[in-house]
Amino acid sequence: MNKNIDVVLINPYDENAVKNALGFITPPLNLMYLASSLENESYSVKIIDDDLLQQGYEEVAKQIKKINPPMVGVTAGTSTIKSALKYLEQIKNILPNVLTVIGGPHTTFMPYETLKDSEYLDAVVMCEGEETIVELADHKTKNNQNIDDIKGIVYRDSSDGKLKTTEKRPLIKDLDSIPFPARHLVPFSDYDATQDQTGGIITSRGCVYNCNYCSSSLIMGKKFRSRSPNNVVDEIEELIDTYHINDIGFMDDTFMLNKKRANEIADEIKARNLDISFVASSRVDRVDKDLLENLKSSGLSTIYYGVESGSQRILDLMKKGITLKNVEDAVRVAKDVNLNVLTSFILGYPGETEDDMDKTIDFSTKLDSDYCQYSILTPFPGTPIYDDLIEKNLIDNDEWNKYTVLKPILKYSEIGLSKKMVERKLAKAYLKFYTRPRYLLKHRYMVKIMLQTVLRSFILPKLTGTNSKGWYQNLDNENSSK
Repeated sequence: MNKNIDVVLINPYDENAVKNALGFITPPLNLMYLASSLENESYSVKIIDDDLLQQGYEEVAKQIKKINPPMVGVTAGTSTIKSALKYLEQIKNILPNVLTVIGGPHTTFMPYETLKDSEYLDAVVMCEGEETIVELADHKTKNNQNIDDIKGIVYRDSSDGKLKTTEKRPLIKDLDSIPFPARHLVPFSDYDATQDQTGGIITSRGCVYNCNYCSSSLIMGKKFRSRSPNNVVDEIEELIDTYHINDIGFMDDTFMLNKKRANEIADEIKARNLDISFVASSRVDRVDKDLLENLKSSGLSTIYYGVESGSQRILDLMKKGITLKNVEDAVRVAKDVNLNVLTSFILGYPGETEDDMDKTIDFSTKLDSDYCQYSILTPFPGTPIYDDLIEKNLIDNDEWNKYTVLKPILKYSEIGLSKKMVERKLAKAYLKFYTRPRYLLKHRYMVKIMLQTVLRSFILPKLTGTNSKGWYQNLDNENSSK
């Protein structure tokens, strides 16, 4: 491997992230995947997680000036896109010849807009980045190919300044061929606040469903691609043996889509006698008692259900493809096998009434899950609902840093609602769910968390005019679960 650093990858500071309010900061799994692919081709890589370090644009740029790498990459979601571009501006001003690259869900769907917004950005990587990032590094360090031969990018042509798109890159068929994330490049001991989430694993990619608020299937494809059970459990063993992590989070969109494979992963964990505790998410119509019992016996402690609404009419508008009975059955069977249950809901969906929101709040408390998260419908670029709302001119705010899922983005007054009412419903939902006496008796440690949440999310913003930061940990991409 080269002695000098060939590529620096940056995770930008997210000043609006709720996780920063309550300590929910996790290692950047996406960058660790890119880094491992680069290292597999003998490139030396440094990851700077500024969401953890919070050094700021100038300090990060000074560090990179000392390193003087040929290439710098940054990842960006919608709420961090402006922040991400500021890092590149600072770096490009100091190192004008460095190749600056960006990737992530936001830029995958808005590559041209992103390049137009920053003259300091050279290329946007779309969709999966493991193969693309290696070819970009080849181009910059070995100069053995033209950038227009690299599939899956939009770039600024250095000769005429025009923006050009290359051929679409096929999705990776064999996920077992991707090296395990380069976890050695991040300081795991510094993520103590959420130690149970540092062991994030992605065992599959792609989603076969068509939820209106989600872009996952458009990023990772409509076909479900999965790693083999042996490969998955090999990575779990690495987490245990090398990083001393026994708390695992399966970050898949649809971990239980293939029940046979999910059972085989559970069987392999037990066959190797691994002592772990893990969290996994599922659609409510993809679970049964036998599956959950097997997963529980292998270490499953908490299951995450994306419910989204307590109104069947709204679920149908979302194209969720489930019924309220599916939800009730899924929560009941999880409780029957003694699992913790986390449910999530979206408020303020177009077509929803105030009564529908109250139904959702009532339904969520009736389910009596162990934890519940609520968000305000946020139409992220790439989602079907975003395209529909843009066409109808119903999006009121294109300030991307406000796309935190906790602030109203829509022109609610034009669809019979109001922004203040939607915000009140969000506050009501959290307070009603988490302040029930029976709930607090069962989950006494939540009292402190809820006091912090109420203060940070609903009281301080009113007193100081600052952005709200509520209790919201998203296990998936940008908008709730699948």
